Amino acid sequence: MSGIGEGLAELGQGAAMAAAVEPGHGGVDDGHTHESNCLNCNTRLVGSHCHACGQAAHVHRTLGAFFHDLLHGVFHFEGKIWRTLPMLVLRPGRLTREYIDGRRASYVSPIALFLFSVFLMFAVFHATEGKEDPGKHMVEGQGMAGNIARLEGEIAGIEAKRKAAEAKGRPTGSLETQIEARQTAIDTLRELGTDGDKTKFDQTRRISDIPQLDKAIKKFQSNPDLASYKLQTYSYKYSWALIPISVPFLWLLFPFSRRFHLYDHTVFVTYSLCFMTLLAIVGMIAGAVGMSGVVALLLLAPPIHMYRQLRGAYALGRFSALWRAWFLLFFAGMALGLFFTAIMAQTSL
Repeated sequence: MSGIGEGLAELGQGAAMAAAVEPGHGGVDDGHTHESNCLNCNTRLVGSHCHACGQAAHVHRTLGAFFHDLLHGVFHFEGKIWRTLPMLVLRPGRLTREYIDGRRASYVSPIALFLFSVFLMFAVFHATEGKEDPGKHMVEGQGMAGNIARLEGEIAGIEAKRKAAEAKGRPTGSLETQIEARQTAIDTLRELGTDGDKTKFDQTRRISDIPQLDKAIKKFQSNPDLASYKLQTYSYKYSWALIPISVPFLWLLFPFSRRFHLYDHTVFVTYSLCFMTLLAIVGMIAGAVGMSGVVALLLLAPPIHMYRQLRGAYALGRFSALWRAWFLLFFAGMALGLFFTAIMAQTSL
């Protein structure tokens, strides 16, 4: 329940931030103009909104209106979200091109949607993550070989239960989490070795040529729980950095182009990251309910989405969009690697 509560808190925070950067997210218009002058800037009112500052002519002063505004900001996005999401999934190229060309009133801006998607992803992650601690499966006094043998026996027993559940069509997510936790414990014992009953870490062995990254990996080995928490925190905090990291890679697909500029690429990258984030959310939910086949099928979506977005956003032919999509898929992996390398280095600070 604590994970679900934390996830809901992050979802609300993300909605608030996304609404804050979305133009015109403010007052709710109920068609009334009870004031003759704007209460914000004192400009003479003409219509339902002030033409000088944009504030709604009628200001709500009831508790019900306050919570209506809250729900409006979290779930409605002024109706734009329900027009933006289908376009993002089915016609990403057209969505990107229309936003670049200035037809924006009907859509959520890419940065607002990105902020909301990232917060939603971490909310779902905290709500669905397994709470198993690998260390609790290691018993003192049994030594490395004894613990490994015992854990392997437990995995075999859980695996049998999982197959029986699959045969009856029951969810197997919790059983898979138990298997994964015990396998992690086995891997920890085998990779790090033991000194009696205490894990021994070789702090002098170089793991990476990047000093900060080397330090971060060693910290992760010595205290996986703390390092994992810091990794999630930094990933959450610096997720926006994926945009500037990715834009130069997209530019390489259109070098020195006079038709397309860095702004075009930034809008493309941001909407693309929104889709990938929402795809990860669907994957996490599917994995949590035991639909592993859906998770595997989702792996086909990124290259197809990139191809369709390239064709629509840059008006490319089939072949031109196809080869760029494959390069973009490779570049996306490189950008993600750079991002997590930087995040791992941050955890050592």
